[in-house]
Amino acid sequence: MSSSPIVPGSNLTPLALVKHLENKVLVGGQLIIPASKKTFPVHNPATMEVIGQAAHAQKEDVDSAVEVARKAQREWRHMDASSRGRLITQCAELLDQYQDELARLITLETGKALRTESQVEAKVFANTFRFYGGIALEMKGETIPFSDSMLSITIREPLGVVGAIIPWNVPLLLMSLKVAPALVAGNTVVVKSAEEAPFAVLRAAEIMNTILPPGVLNILSGDGPITGEALVKHPSISKVTFTGSVETGKLIYKNSSEKLIPVTLELGGKSPMIVCEDVDVEKAIKGAMASMRFTRQGQSCTAASRIFVHELIFDHFLEGLKAKLNELKMGDPMDPTTDIGAVISPEQHLKILNYIEMGKKEPGATAHICSDLPKDSKLSKGLFVQPVIFTGLPNSHQVNQEEIFGPVTALIPWRDFDQVIEQANDSTYGLAATLWTNNLTRALKGVHQLEAGFVQVNQNIVVQPGLSYGGVKSSGLGKEASLESMLEHFTHKKTIIFNMD
Repeated sequence: MSSSPIVPGSNLTPLALVKHLENKVLVGGQLIIPASKKTFPVHNPATMEVIGQAAHAQKEDVDSAVEVARKAQREWRHMDASSRGRLITQCAELLDQYQDELARLITLETGKALRTESQVEAKVFANTFRFYGGIALEMKGETIPFSDSMLSITIREPLGVVGAIIPWNVPLLLMSLKVAPALVAGNTVVVKSAEEAPFAVLRAAEIMNTILPPGVLNILSGDGPITGEALVKHPSISKVTFTGSVETGKLIYKNSSEKLIPVTLELGGKSPMIVCEDVDVEKAIKGAMASMRFTRQGQSCTAASRIFVHELIFDHFLEGLKAKLNELKMGDPMDPTTDIGAVISPEQHLKILNYIEMGKKEPGATAHICSDLPKDSKLSKGLFVQPVIFTGLPNSHQVNQEEIFGPVTALIPWRDFDQVIEQANDSTYGLAATLWTNNLTRALKGVHQLEAGFVQVNQNIVVQPGLSYGGVKSSGLGKEASLESMLEHFTHKKTIIFNMD
C-alpha cells in the first residue's frame, strides 16, 4: 500500500495539494513520476493561471500500469465479494473525511462553484462507493431447473482489467460510477483522467489506496490520442468504460471491437423538458433552473437545453426563468456566496460563445442574456459566460440540435401534446428527458413515448447511486449507477452443469 497521504484537517491549500500531486501518476498503490517524465499544464478556469503540471503518461506508462493491475487482479478476483465490499465501504467512510479537501480541488481545476457544485459532487462520490460496497453480496448466480439428472447453475465472474476514461465536468462522480462497480465485481482498474481535471481524482485514488491492495486502483493522466488510445488498445484491457463525446465514443467502440471486448459509453445528450399548462409554474421554473444545471454553467450531459413550454404559460414561464437566473451570483468559484463559476477551457468558452452568436443571427430569434459577469479584476481573464435563454429558434436549429455543453437553453412554445413529443424525440440523442404535468394519463403516455433512457416527471435530480442511468440512440450504450451496471457490465455469466446420474 502507499505511504499515508496528507491527513484531513492539515489545512493545506488546494494549491499545496496540487504541488504534492503534480507530475505524478498512481500505480501499484504509490504516487510515482512516470517513466516518460512528460507533463502538461493545468489551469484554473476562473483566472487562467497555471496551477500545476500534470503527468502526461505515454504508452510505456500505460503498459506498466496495466501490467500492475493485471497481476493485482489475480488475487483480488478470488477475494470473496463480501470482503471486497467491506473494503469499498471503508473507502467511502474515509472519503467522507476528505470531502471538503476534494471539493476545493475540484473547484480549483474545473472552475465550478464550491457551494452549489463541488461540495455536492464530493458527497455523492463517497456515497457511490458506499452503495456499491453494500450490494457486494448481490454477485449471485442462478439455479436452472433444466433436468432432474443435472445440477445447472450460473455464476458471475469478473472480466479482468478495466480501462476507465472519465471527463472533466463531474470527474469524481463519473469516476466512482465506473470504479466502484468494477472493483466490487472483482476487476482491477486503470483510470485515465481528463486533461483539464486530473488532480482531484488522483488525490481521491491516493486516499483509497491506503485501504485497497496495491495495484487494484491505478490512475494515469494524459490526452486521448496518446494515453487514452494506448489504454483502449492494450491487449490486457478486458473492458472499456467511457464518458465523453460521441466522436470519441465511436472511436473507442471501433478500437474495442478489434479485440471483441465489451464497452460502456455515456456520450451526452440534448435533453428535452416538456412543461404542460396544468403545472405549478413557479415549481416548473425552479425545475428548469435545476434541469439546465445553470450553476454548473450548463456543463452537463442531462442539461435541459430544449424547454418546450405550453403556449398558455409561455410568457409567464420565460419571465420567471429570467428573474431566477438574474438572482444568481457569478464570481470566484471558491467564494461560498458564488452560485455560478467558470467554464472549463478556452476552447469550450469559444465554442459556447460561437453557438450564442449563431443563435442571435437566426431571423426572429431573441437571446435573453441573464445574470452579471464578475466585477472582480482578479477574474478578468476567467472563462465566464452569462446564461442565455433563446426564444424564436426552431427545434431544427443547430443550437437546438447540437450539444453545446454551456449555459444556453431554448424555450419553444407548443400546443398539441402528440406534436411536442415528436419534437422532443427529434434528436440524435436520447439520454434524459423530463415531463412536467399534473395529469397522470398524460404523464404515463409521455414517459412511454419519450425516447430517452432516464425520464423523470415533475423533477430532474442528478444521477444518484441506485438509479439505473444510461441513454439510447447516440447517447451511448449500457447503464451506470445501479446493480444492473455491476452485474451486466463488469462481470460475465458462466454456466456450469453437473451430471448427477
